[in-house]
Amino acid sequence: MNQADLPRWATAFALPLLNLFSALLVAAGVIYLLGESPVESLGILINAAVLNPEGLGYTLFYAATFIFTGLSVSVAMQAGLFNIGSEGQMYVGGLGLTLVLLWLDSSLPGWLLIPLAMLGAAVFGAAWAYLPGYLQARRGSHVVVTTIMFNFIAASLMNYVIVSFLIPAGQQNTASRVFADASWLPKLNGILPVLGETPLNISFVLALVALVIYGVVVWRTTWGYQLRATGLNQHAAHYAGISISKTIIVTMMISGALAGLAAVNSVMGSTHYLNLNFPAGAGFIGIAIALMGRQHPVGILLSSILFGALIQGGFDLSLEKANIPPETFIFIQGLIILFCGAMENLYAPALSALLKRKEK
Repeated sequence: MNQADLPRWATAFALPLLNLFSALLVAAGVIYLLGESPVESLGILINAAVLNPEGLGYTLFYAATFIFTGLSVSVAMQAGLFNIGSEGQMYVGGLGLTLVLLWLDSSLPGWLLIPLAMLGAAVFGAAWAYLPGYLQARRGSHVVVTTIMFNFIAASLMNYVIVSFLIPAGQQNTASRVFADASWLPKLNGILPVLGETPLNISFVLALVALVIYGVVVWRTTWGYQLRATGLNQHAAHYAGISISKTIIVTMMISGALAGLAAVNSVMGSTHYLNLNFPAGAGFIGIAIALMGRQHPVGILLSSILFGALIQGGFDLSLEKANIPPETFIFIQGLIILFCGAMENLYAPALSALLKRKEK
C-alpha cells in the first residue's frame, strides 16, 4: 500500500497531520516521563511561540531561514535528487555575503549593498552545489554521498577561513568584524511595533516571495515541467528530449543558491557578523520541512512555522520547566523527521481501507 492509492487531499493533508500527531504523542509521553504535564507544557509552548506577539516574531524569524532551506531541499527533490548538503551550502553562502560586505560596506549605500550581498550568498551557495551536481550528472556519483562529504568539507573550510583570515587583529572571538549599519536588514517591528524587540526582518517577506516564485516556476513553466519529468522518470524524460545532465546540474545550483540565501536572515538580519557554526542545523531541518511539506509552497510555509515555533516555544518551556532540557526539542524534531520521512506511509493502509469502506 502506498500513497498512490489515496486521493490527493489524503496524501497532502491527512497523512502529514497523522504523522505529526504521532510524533507529538510520543513527545508527550517523553515529557510525562520527565515528570511534567504534557498538556501544561503544550500550553506554555503555544503561548510562547504563537500567542505572545514577541514570541511570534521570533517564530517567524526562525521560519524565514527554514523556508529557504526547505525550498533548497524541495527543488532538488522535484528532480529526484536528495540534497543533504544544504547545511554546507548555507555555510558557504554566509561566507559569500560576508566577503561582499567586508569589501564594500564602507563605500556603498544600503540599497545597493544589501542586494549585492544577497547575490554573493546565492552565488557561493550555487558554486558549492555545482560539483555534487556535476558528479551526479556526468560521473554517476550519488548526490547523497557527495553532499554529505561536502558538508564536512564546508565546515572545515569555514573554520580555516574564519580563524585564519576573518578574526580582527587583537580579538579572540571566532567571528568576523561587525558589518556597517548600512548592511543591516530592516526589521519588521518598525511597521509592526507589537512584535517588540524581535530580530524578524524583511528576509521573511523575501522568503514568502521565494515560495511564490518556486510554485510558479515548478508548476507553471516549461523548465518546471522538465524538472518534474526528470524526477518522475529519467528514462521517459530523456526520450522526450530533456537533457537529464543539464537539468540535474542546474537544479543543484538553484538548490545551493536557495541554501546560500538562508544565511541572509541570520547573518545580515540578526548577528551582523559571520561566526562559526551559524547555520546551527538549519540545513538539516530543511530536509524535514521538505518532506513534511510535500515540496508544496503552502506545506513548506506551514512546516517552517511549525519548526520555528518548536524552537521558540521550546526555549521558553525549558526556562519554565527545569525538568525539560532544550535538547528535548531536538529529539522532537527528530521524531517529526522519523514519522514524516522514514515512516510517511505508516497510516496509508488504514486510511485507504477506511475510505474504501465508506465508498461501499
